[in-house]
Amino acid sequence: MSQICIVGTGYVGLVAGSCFADLGNDVVCLDIDKSKIDGLNAGEIPIFEPGLEDLVRRNRHAGRLVFTSSYQRAIPPADFVFIAVDTASGPGGEASLSSVEAAAKRIAANLDGRTIIVDKSTVPVGTGDLVSSIIRQHRGDDVDFHIVSNPEFLSEGSAVADFLQPDRIVLGSENPSAARDVASLYRSFTSPIIITDLRTAEMIKYASNAFLATRVSFINEIASMCERLGADVTEVSRGMGLDKRIGEGYLSAGVGWGGSCFRKDVLALEHMAAVNGCHPQLLRAVMEINRDMRRSVIRKLREQLGGLRGFRVAVLGVSFKPNTDDVRDAPAIEIIRLLLGEGADVVAYDPVALPNAANEVKGLKTATDPYGAVEGADAVFIATEWNEFNEIDWERAGAAMRRKFILDGRNLYNHEELESCGFEYIGVGQGRNPSPISEFAAVNAAS
Repeated sequence: MSQICIVGTGYVGLVAGSCFADLGNDVVCLDIDKSKIDGLNAGEIPIFEPGLEDLVRRNRHAGRLVFTSSYQRAIPPADFVFIAVDTASGPGGEASLSSVEAAAKRIAANLDGRTIIVDKSTVPVGTGDLVSSIIRQHRGDDVDFHIVSNPEFLSEGSAVADFLQPDRIVLGSENPSAARDVASLYRSFTSPIIITDLRTAEMIKYASNAFLATRVSFINEIASMCERLGADVTEVSRGMGLDKRIGEGYLSAGVGWGGSCFRKDVLALEHMAAVNGCHPQLLRAVMEINRDMRRSVIRKLREQLGGLRGFRVAVLGVSFKPNTDDVRDAPAIEIIRLLLGEGADVVAYDPVALPNAANEVKGLKTATDPYGAVEGADAVFIATEWNEFNEIDWERAGAAMRRKFILDGRNLYNHEELESCGFEYIGVGQGRNPSPISEFAAVNAAS
């Protein structure tokens, strides 16, 4: 059993702390936001994440999981201190390290005995060295500490399972013994453990997220071509994914990626490349394609309805993905703002994320279920592929709409089934009309 302190109780910190406690360790989760700590001590979980509430409750009851806002209480007894604070984007796309630096200074002031400090936050290459220099600057050589990078690879909506059953565990340090000590925390896992130097571990995290974002943007670029050329991107994705060199993950066309990680991490990697004399054209294209997919929703709605001003659009789903209440950089939020900017009347529904959406879009009209959202609507836009939406009775929903039109931003539905119910239906990357190229080829073949 180890004594672990987790600095930061956001998605990463709260999930990591709860899971480490469930593995039998004594864990103190530390956050300077006293109101958040008070809420956690009262049993209030600040985020929606499947399985997390039960995990927190069970380990608090067992006495293995404690929440505090006191560095003086949390740091001295810890064998391992994990830094899991937010790293927001700066004005130039760079990752802001103000929270990491502040945490490092407070950790330095309270270190007592040999301590391994673990960077769990997604941080720019070189941050481990920065944390080390901050601690030495504030404590000199009178403390015994080592720095290890242990980047997280959690997906919101499946974060608990991702932590307990990871594809791999990455550890980076200039001290192999310290890296092995952190590896011992995962000794019950069967996942491969990769031990590298500090900077390589930090780069693995950024490269991984940028590559996943690139895959999504790539298939969305293909989807746009499919719409023009009369192909079906769903079948294209399937045909590509069956190639073992490619695989099927992150090849679902839609209205683009969102969330707290992809945009922030791609921007930060692009910034790191640019300021170090590289030319990150691919990363810039990845972000541009993602932006264009969101704007294409406005274009399609405008063309189908003959304008947007005065038309009612029901938006189903506002979180950036299902099984989370996170609306950070959610495509739905930007699209709602664009719709409102063009004079549309917008009503939104989401199973869990409406309170967060209302904080992002002041005055947003919401409904308590999908049927209330679509009542009197001229169009329905599917922004998030919640399982609940598979159970919608579209005969009932269509009877309440002013115009039966669905723009499916996640290719959730079968167009033939909806069209048989009298709906006009548009998906993403589902080109059904032959392009001029196809027509030209047909004419040449006939002649």
